[in-house]
Amino acid sequence: MTATVGQKAPDFTAPSYYQGTFTPVKLSDFAGKWVLLCFYPGDFTFV
Repeated sequence: MTATVGQKAPDFTAPSYYQGTFTPVKLSDFAGKWVLLCFYPGDFTFV
């Protein structure tokens, strides 16, 4: 799976925290909606 600038993002599943519980979400669950993806190194790591 490779993301390319200017192309549709590949579908993926990721854990999320929503209303006090952890639940998996898929990018395809938000088809037709604006989505902002933020990536950062894990908290408390030396990255």
